[in-house]
Amino acid sequence: MIINADLHIHSRFSGATSQKMRIKKIARESKKKGIRLIATGDCLHSGWLEEIKECEERNGIFEVDDASFVLSTEVEDSKRVHHLILFPSLSSVKDFKDGVGGRSPNIESDGRPNLRMDGLEIAQLAKDADALIGPAHAFTPWTALYAYHDSLNDCYKDMIDYVSFIELGLSADSGYADRIAELQDMTFLSNSDAHSPYPSRLGREFNRFELEEISWKELKKALSRRSRKVVLNVGIPPQEGKYNESACISCYRHYSLREAIARRWICQCGKKIKKGVKDRIEELATYEEPHHPIHRPPYMHLIPLAEIIATAIRSSPFTKVVMKRWEELVDAFGSEIRALIDVNIEDIATMTPPVVANAIKAFRENKIIISPGGGGKYGEIRISEMEKEMEIPREKQKSLLDF
Repeated sequence: MIINADLHIHSRFSGATSQKMRIKKIARESKKKGIRLIATGDCLHSGWLEEIKECEERNGIFEVDDASFVLSTEVEDSKRVHHLILFPSLSSVKDFKDGVGGRSPNIESDGRPNLRMDGLEIAQLAKDADALIGPAHAFTPWTALYAYHDSLNDCYKDMIDYVSFIELGLSADSGYADRIAELQDMTFLSNSDAHSPYPSRLGREFNRFELEEISWKELKKALSRRSRKVVLNVGIPPQEGKYNESACISCYRHYSLREAIARRWICQCGKKIKKGVKDRIEELATYEEPHHPIHRPPYMHLIPLAEIIATAIRSSPFTKVVMKRWEELVDAFGSEIRALIDVNIEDIATMTPPVVANAIKAFRENKIIISPGGGGKYGEIRISEMEKEMEIPREKQKSLLDF
């Protein structure tokens, strides 16, 4: 079977996260997106774990309202590096939490706890608990492995062979990461890191797995590429990520790497310039162009439907009018992914105003223009049909059925 999975989200118990992030709400919204398997997030938090336990457990997976959840958490180590951990069972979560002991000041107050441990210690603890671990949003400049280390070995040391995957993050894709030789044998994950159930957040990045069934055993096989696999990574274009280019964290003025170094990473406004993922990749790159190993699945760039609708009608993705148009399309065609990618554009046009249908058509034809993000501000998308003078010929967007 083929399923879509988003393996990194957060609950309402994490900082800066919507109070709507409840299990049943996440299950409903994931179904609308077309996501079948979702990470719970924050499973070390006792309050969230009690809500998870209300679901029906089977084969290491927790079921509710036709949605499947795998136990997960994100933790921050003593160097501010974030790690994504997936667990096979409640007893595994308990073993890991017991192993942390008193080395976390906020494990009961924040869904994403700080651990007074380094990457080596956390990976060893994950192994002892039979959990899987990998760096979260590995290139993000604030809290990522490559923000504080120059290699996986620098972080995980003797436990490097136990690292099961690397999460690319919103400002990177396979084309970026496969320029780095040490990542050639790694399984890449593309996840949303959603802090709210809004359709422009939950499932904005996901993975397509080939499994025999939805179970921990099958998921583990896919992550280790043992007779199962990731067949597709899906995510927003890296340029749309908040940290794609080097930019000021206050006024968001963008700088080239050379300019930023010359200015000693201080913007002309006096605030800090934050190094972008694109420039960090240039520093780390082994190859001028990406070297995709034979096991690497395709990477499909997907802009959330709510963002496309919002751009078309010149509104925000979070407004009622955008949500109304989004709900109409999802209700008509079963999920956001089907409406955005698979349904005939003629059928789309019968269900939504021409400006929205034309915007979806422009996305499919890769006629979306992106002003890159940086410094903590998302990139901005525009539709070339609305700006003819900026139109650039592009390869037609593929359907999910092409993979």
